[in-house]
Amino acid sequence: MIFPAVSRARALSIRLGTSIEGGGYLPYSAALVDTLKSVDPILEISPLQTRGSNENARLLQAGDIDMGLVSGEVLYEWRAANPGAPPLKVVSVIYSAPGLFCVRADSRYHSISELEGRPVVWSPRGTGSAVQAHYVMDGMGLDMDRDFEAIYPDSFIEGPYLVLGARAAALWGSGRRWPGFVEMASRPIGARFIAPDAAEIGRIRAKYSFLAPLTVPASLYPGQYDPIATVGTWSFILARADLEDAVGHRMAASLYKVEHAAVLTRQLAQTTARNTLAAIRSVDDLQPGVLRYYREIGLVR
Repeated sequence: MIFPAVSRARALSIRLGTSIEGGGYLPYSAALVDTLKSVDPILEISPLQTRGSNENARLLQAGDIDMGLVSGEVLYEWRAANPGAPPLKVVSVIYSAPGLFCVRADSRYHSISELEGRPVVWSPRGTGSAVQAHYVMDGMGLDMDRDFEAIYPDSFIEGPYLVLGARAAALWGSGRRWPGFVEMASRPIGARFIAPDAAEIGRIRAKYSFLAPLTVPASLYPGQYDPIATVGTWSFILARADLEDAVGHRMAASLYKVEHAAVLTRQLAQTTARNTLAAIRSVDDLQPGVLRYYREIGLVR
């Protein structure tokens, strides 16, 4: 694969905003850095630990990072709040982020209504998962703070242990192979998952159509033998508005090389060009260098 000549002379350094420990973005960013390094050593990606999606969007807008991991819900909010600002641009999707609850397998809870009034561990404030929970609950006519005993831990790591120790009834999470869910489901006591039912999904999407129907595939977690229907969005690698096109082009080319070189890890399995094109509103959402690369390889006319 031929890369732009400008990229041959020097390394391309990228400051990448990630998240706090215990969420899905940190293991994803580690896999991203390692995998890209194996196919393109010129790309020097420096992960910067942040408070998550909201902070990443702010840092991108300020130009303090080059790329950031941002949930679809936070991107939706950012666009609504900053209609006149230079737009943050999509480099790639990360993975789909279906949202749901996890409870101990021996608990008596089987529906969201049964969790009302109970201690529920949401995600740390400012993270994409916490923002997603707000929209999902609000779509059902529920308030995260008023209708539950809301717990907002400082770290994702705390959540599963609060539920395993019976100090909370349920843990909210989103994404694929959500680390807190893996921790709970891997324990001998086991885990059970609770998602909105079909009627609740209809109400949620009637209010927030950007939340798409998503499915947690069977066997994604230990003991989870059936697929689970829920709602959520895609998470994205976003670029600051003025990122150099050569950097976006090289990033897209390297990701495409990863995709077709059989080196995709479980973390990166959904980070594909076709998923990216399916998840965006239009090609105008793409970083210009990414769009140019997609045109060069015939994915976009």
